[in-house]
Amino acid sequence: MTDTSKYHLPKGTSTDGPYDLLVTPESAGWDHSGLRILTLKPGQAHALSTGDSEFLVLPLNGGCTVTTADGQTFELDGRSGVFASVTDFAYLPRESEAVISSAAGGRFALPSARTGRGSLPARYGRQEDVPVELRGAGNCSRQVNNYCLPGTFEAEQLLVCEVLTPGGNWSSYPPHKHDEARPGTESELEEIYWFEVAGEGGFAYQRVYGTEDRPIDVLAEVRSGDTVLIPHGWHGPSIAAPGYDLYYLNAMAGPGQDRAWLICDDPAHGWVRTTWASEYPDPRLPFGGEEAGR
Repeated sequence: MTDTSKYHLPKGTSTDGPYDLLVTPESAGWDHSGLRILTLKPGQAHALSTGDSEFLVLPLNGGCTVTTADGQTFELDGRSGVFASVTDFAYLPRESEAVISSAAGGRFALPSARTGRGSLPARYGRQEDVPVELRGAGNCSRQVNNYCLPGTFEAEQLLVCEVLTPGGNWSSYPPHKHDEARPGTESELEEIYWFEVAGEGGFAYQRVYGTEDRPIDVLAEVRSGDTVLIPHGWHGPSIAAPGYDLYYLNAMAGPGQDRAWLICDDPAHGWVRTTWASEYPDPRLPFGGEEAGR
């Protein structure tokens, strides 16, 4: 099996300065996708320079104020936790400066994508505009919060969503990939999974495996704060252990001029989708009830 230390980053193993997690294209060994997890104490502020990348400021728990160098202010109400509801967020373009501050403190995801374009302005994403989708059925049921995907929120290269999976269910299944550009069929995207598991001692499993010409072999036990990098290959399932609900944040970006998220199922397992027509979504979904399902 592949040395998973390249692709599985347990909590606390990829930190820098104020960041609980710092994944850059350089540290990941690829070209586009990045992710930072920032914790702010009450009253604390952090200055962010976006450089050659676009960013989202996405509250995981707590709220914050995002103030740009040109005087725009975005008040993010945030949320009490990732299983409670979707959240509002802010978009920051490349070559911009902003200060993220939090009166009560909190934790914030900063997914990013290196891009050569910078035509979009900084702006606010409303909580009520985030599409919440239930995918799969039966024990393959999961909830997807589509923050920054084509058709939901405009960006240059960045794609961001959250997936919430009830304990005992399988997510990112059937296994799929998006590592080569095939117009209308598949996009080339580097992907980061960042995990949170509900419950003390909670855990889950993440599988990544390669094609014949591009091998990769990862089976990682993941816990809250862990990260898995997916440069290529089939990924899935993401397995939530019984009794422990699973959350993961997906950050993706690639070289394509057309921003798209097109996936290809592993043909050995794609047939599983045909079984869902006779099953119902898991009644535990959506998380957060009325608030999460807006």
